[in-house]
Amino acid sequence: PGNKISLLVVPIIAASGLKIPKTSSRAITGAGGTADLMEVLAPVDFSASEVQRMTEKVGGVIVWGGATNIAPADDKIIIQEYPFRIDARGQMLASVMAKKYAVGADLVVIDIPVGTHAKVATIQEGRKLAREFIELGDRLNMQVECALTYGDSPVGRSIGPNLEVMEALRILEGGESPGSLLQKSVAIAGMALEMSGKAARGMGAQMAEEILKKGDALKKFRQIIEIQGGDPKIRSDDIEPGKYQFVVNAPTSGYVIELNNRSLISLARTAGAPHDRGAGVLLHAKKGSRVEKGQPLFTIYADRNWRLQKALEEGRQLMPVLVEGMLLDRVPHDTRWS
Repeated sequence: PGNKISLLVVPIIAASGLKIPKTSSRAITGAGGTADLMEVLAPVDFSASEVQRMTEKVGGVIVWGGATNIAPADDKIIIQEYPFRIDARGQMLASVMAKKYAVGADLVVIDIPVGTHAKVATIQEGRKLAREFIELGDRLNMQVECALTYGDSPVGRSIGPNLEVMEALRILEGGESPGSLLQKSVAIAGMALEMSGKAARGMGAQMAEEILKKGDALKKFRQIIEIQGGDPKIRSDDIEPGKYQFVVNAPTSGYVIELNNRSLISLARTAGAPHDRGAGVLLHAKKGSRVEKGQPLFTIYADRNWRLQKALEEGRQLMPVLVEGMLLDRVPHDTRWS
């Protein structure tokens, strides 16, 4: 789960003076696509002409590609993919690049998470996919660069629309401590700044972080929210997670040795994400961190109680977190999960 990086990358790039009309998709197999997240803050359904007008005015937008009708065949395919959770590689390549080409992008940075529990399992497979993106970009006269990123653990601490938006806003507001979400966002934005000539080679991430720290990215994001019809004054504290929740605590003292992305996403979906915006999973401990017995590891949120109960049932079957080799989903029949 890393779609929330767009909520940081887009305003950083737009604040630098570049134009970035970000068309995005809704979740197919995940707990929240970029469009699902942005919709927490503002409408995302706009025509192609509206996207162009808004981008010219404020420098960037984050919209749902399906409403723009810029890739109509892709939109019809995605509608059929969603209920079956189909995410075919060839279709994914075509879907991503069709939208970039249709909006007239000259420079494209593509994030490819790599890891055991990610869609791309190995570095070799990631490089092969990157070459396919780059080759397709060459055919379409677009300069494409790909970032192979660590994909075995969630980016940041949250999974699910409201939770992810809250986390991204906190970083823009300067209230979140540095972590994987900040590092990945400035790295991706930095690549675009270097490709465009805004930053010297190797200096893009530093420039991106400066834009963030000065508050320019937050100011730009508020402009984007406003022009898309949202409340530009909204803050992270104004967004709430689901009212039903359950905290999973560490059964023993030790170290978190694994966070299973797929299992965590599955839990978030079962809890109701992305349709229920307040549903999701919030991590309290990251991989490698020391935890004490009884310390919170993660919280499952849901907008509806029956959804939470379904997620708890699924938690008995999955292996979302490992602490020194102990499976947290090995839950006895007691009141902790009732």
